[in-house]
Amino acid sequence: MNLQNMIAKRTSKAIYRDGNNVIKVFDENYSKADILNEALNLARVEETDLPIPQVVEVTKADGKWAIVTTFIEGKTITQLMKDHPERTDEYLEKFVDIQLEIHSKTVPLLNKLKDKMNRKISSTQLDATIRYELHTRLESMPKHTKLCHGDFSTGNVILHEDGSYGILDWAHATQGNASADAARTYLLFCLAEKEKLADKYLNLFCKKSDTAKQYVQKWLPIVAASQSVKDKSEEKELLMKWVNVVEYE
Repeated sequence: MNLQNMIAKRTSKAIYRDGNNVIKVFDENYSKADILNEALNLARVEETDLPIPQVVEVTKADGKWAIVTTFIEGKTITQLMKDHPERTDEYLEKFVDIQLEIHSKTVPLLNKLKDKMNRKISSTQLDATIRYELHTRLESMPKHTKLCHGDFSTGNVILHEDGSYGILDWAHATQGNASADAARTYLLFCLAEKEKLADKYLNLFCKKSDTAKQYVQKWLPIVAASQSVKDKSEEKELLMKWVNVVEYE
């Protein structure tokens, strides 16, 4: 196992390329259960025909847990939009089509999105009244079993000129309501200070999926609350704006 070629560094993990494989090495204090769950998510989503990295092994590197997967060559949609800004609308349309393809799948053994959101809301630092309102809103939402990526951003999609693609980072995959997944993607655009792209994305998603925009917006306080548990100071102001649960009543 060669850890010479680092291709990305994230909070609590480093990612290396070793030939045709990718090695994601986690910090010593990273939850073993979360690492094994990420590998299990990948293995379960592999059973669909979606183009995703394949699990090679879960192992240890320098005493740290690591997940080894196959490498998908190519540029992310984030990179493509930066290189070819004039084609942004074209890339965004493909991005939404790929998300809808994900939502067309079911993976019955994945964790349920509602259960995960309930746990996240309970562990926030929000006051009890707001937590109660969020739990109540979540329980009122229709129960679906669609495959949800959970972190679907332009940085997690590899796109090739022939239209083929690869979808990365399935650590947060669940089964649940596709509109929650769309609300999460909208929020990720906003957190990256790409509000115009966020609005364009949401309009396109709702048009292509025949979903009322207000329905996706009802999920925004819930997904914002779940994001707030990461406790990133630079995100707090924006997230608290969305957590205002009466905004879209």
